[in-house]
Amino acid sequence: MDVYPEIPSTDGCTSDVVAERYLVESKKSTAHAPLACGSQHCAFPLDGNHLCVWSPRGTSHQLLTLEGHHQLITAVVFGNQVDPLQLCSASQDCVIMWNVDDCRDKTLKGLTPRGTILGSLLQTVHCLRFSLDDRAVAVCAGNKISVMDVEKQSVLVELQGHQGSVTAVEFCPWQANILISVSEDRSFKVWDYCAGSLIYSSSILTGCPLLSLLISEENRQLVTGSADGQLWIFSLMERHHYHCVAHVDLRKKSETFSTRRMMAGQYSRPEDRQRHSRPEVDKKEEAEATFPVLSLAHCDLCPQDSQCGVFSSECTKCLWIGSPTALFIFNLASVELEAALHFKEFQSLSVQIAGSCAVMSEAMSPKAFCILSSMFGNKIAMLEISLAALLSFQKCPGAGRMLSVLASSCVLPTSPLYFGIIKENFTKPANTKKHAVRSAVEDRPLVFHAKIRSSGYTSAPHVTMFSPKTNIKRNSKRTSKFKNNYKCKEYSLEDFLPRSLSRQVAVAQESVAVHCLQYSGDGQRLACGLANHLSLVFDASLSGTPAAFSGHDGAVNTVCWSHDKKWLLSTGRDQTLRVWSVHRTELMLLLGPESFPKPITSAQFYYMDTFILLSSGSEFWLLKYHIDLCRDDIRRYKPKSRYKPIFRLPLTSGAEVTTLSAVNDFYSHIVLTAGRDRTVEVFDLNVGHSAAVIAEVHSRPAHQICQNKGSSFTTQQSLAYNLFLTTAVGDGVRLWDLRTLRRTCMKWARAASCIVLQGIQIRLLKWPSTQQLRSLPLPPW
Repeated sequence: MDVYPEIPSTDGCTSDVVAERYLVESKKSTAHAPLACGSQHCAFPLDGNHLCVWSPRGTSHQLLTLEGHHQLITAVVFGNQVDPLQLCSASQDCVIMWNVDDCRDKTLKGLTPRGTILGSLLQTVHCLRFSLDDRAVAVCAGNKISVMDVEKQSVLVELQGHQGSVTAVEFCPWQANILISVSEDRSFKVWDYCAGSLIYSSSILTGCPLLSLLISEENRQLVTGSADGQLWIFSLMERHHYHCVAHVDLRKKSETFSTRRMMAGQYSRPEDRQRHSRPEVDKKEEAEATFPVLSLAHCDLCPQDSQCGVFSSECTKCLWIGSPTALFIFNLASVELEAALHFKEFQSLSVQIAGSCAVMSEAMSPKAFCILSSMFGNKIAMLEISLAALLSFQKCPGAGRMLSVLASSCVLPTSPLYFGIIKENFTKPANTKKHAVRSAVEDRPLVFHAKIRSSGYTSAPHVTMFSPKTNIKRNSKRTSKFKNNYKCKEYSLEDFLPRSLSRQVAVAQESVAVHCLQYSGDGQRLACGLANHLSLVFDASLSGTPAAFSGHDGAVNTVCWSHDKKWLLSTGRDQTLRVWSVHRTELMLLLGPESFPKPITSAQFYYMDTFILLSSGSEFWLLKYHIDLCRDDIRRYKPKSRYKPIFRLPLTSGAEVTTLSAVNDFYSHIVLTAGRDRTVEVFDLNVGHSAAVIAEVHSRPAHQICQNKGSSFTTQQSLAYNLFLTTAVGDGVRLWDLRTLRRTCMKWARAASCIVLQGIQIRLLKWPSTQQLRSLPLPPW
């Protein structure tokens, strides 16, 4: 056995991320050597049948070598209890139980440590797993699972049902009698091993064998990974019937994660840009590569490590995902990657492509340990990973400008938004002034003398036609239809979910679909667009007769309120945009299909009603408009309102815009757009170009973006305005943070009212509380 000293890293600042603590070389190939990580211990086979235990706390990195197997060791696992720490290893000849502390004491005394033989199965054991109390161990040989009693050294039960070799098995933490297994037959099964019965058998999940398995007690979920880099998450909550919560392609997630880092301008050093700006050939080879899920382990990201403690006061529960070429930190709540550690980015590591992988990190610990075996060699390396340095390396704080919905600087003179703040009463140039001689002569009426009372041109009439009564005693209890009668009260987070219908209103006598709706800023009125070419404005309580706005020749796709609640904007399938007066219920501004080259997909008021923001084809437009309030009954047919396009910008990818969103309740420079290529692009109109691109937002193109625009009835943290929601058909709702351009957990959603569309009816419900939202059954996304 050759022991290599610690190798210093030559990666500059990345040496703080990962360090190779120990390296050994075996006489036999370590391509698929079984590895195990426990509480501050790592176990691996050396020379085929020698079991080695290494601990970073040990003096001089001394190895503990255990001899007892005569054939190749095929499986090894640590127990769950710390005192005593149990270790189980298996080969084709026998299964041996080791007490690590006793074995180390005997070795220090010069004695040969011995283990306890549990049984001889005469089959190749693929995996082992202890029960929570370490009193039983599951031994998987072929397609059979044998649950053995550690004390009595006997087989309690044998479970058969898989059509292929069992590759991983786990005991359920909250149900002591439940055992879950995955197999090469590409399915998982749930067993009651105490009764020896099968509870549930899944269908075939993928075309490749399932390799790894993990049970998350916090989320009550089952996570399994396959050889083709696919990750499945199933719900283990009662009455969920093992529903599939998420399906993740690890290769696509890795590409999306790298793309977001590059588009966000995270690389400030030249060497970082060179490392990630690879030739097209390398990018093509990387795109065709897969990430087999070799191992899964728990990982806790604490606020001081993840640098996201603004909203959170506790650690985030994540997963370590081990693959042949990289390690990933996966967030179960957001179904997103938090970090990626690619081995080839650290040239000092002895193992660049791993055949086996095992990771261990203790709760609330800033470090993690990983053991790798070389795929094309005979080396086994122990790595120490700093979580804080890894996340800092991923984010590179200080590199680039962080995006924010709230405007942090004044409007630049070169910005298209500058047209909204310039004054119309600027001093006119000298060439536009009138000559002094001509300005002295003005057009006056024929009778202009001030002393002639009949002229009436210089003084107001003194005859009082009527005067208002000012001595009326007002009753404080008297109400008006313009008075706000709604009483705002805080929604209790401890209340149960609403189960009764508050109000239900039919929008039409015949069957008509509701395409869109929006509350006014004060929450007192609700506008909705219908398929019968009408737009209706209801009272917030859905009572009374709604105001109808007719004029579209097609279904209404978009309705939007102005900030002052005086105007209502609507777009329809007739390719027109109309601005209505809410009080008069009449048309004030019309943009026909000839105004734009392609149909309008989305439109809204923007920059405190200064502009109209709309999307047409692959571009979004910024319009400066003016609505004439003068009424002329004789020339009502002649439109006086006008508009002028002042800015247009296409998406970077050239894809068609499906929807857009921008804050109109306060001044903001950020515009969010979603494209047909399933991306969300962030534009900063203060500089007039794209700021970032979020790739692979949904599995389908997003059809709606909803931003946190604040509320007139409550205050929020300034950072909360950077949250926004996206939704796509068949892919649910996802919550994003503009600062990190990444998806976050839905638990930050605040209690609010929500409108539910169902057929031709509108239902007014209450949004569930924060605690209850996490316990709700997930929809079939």
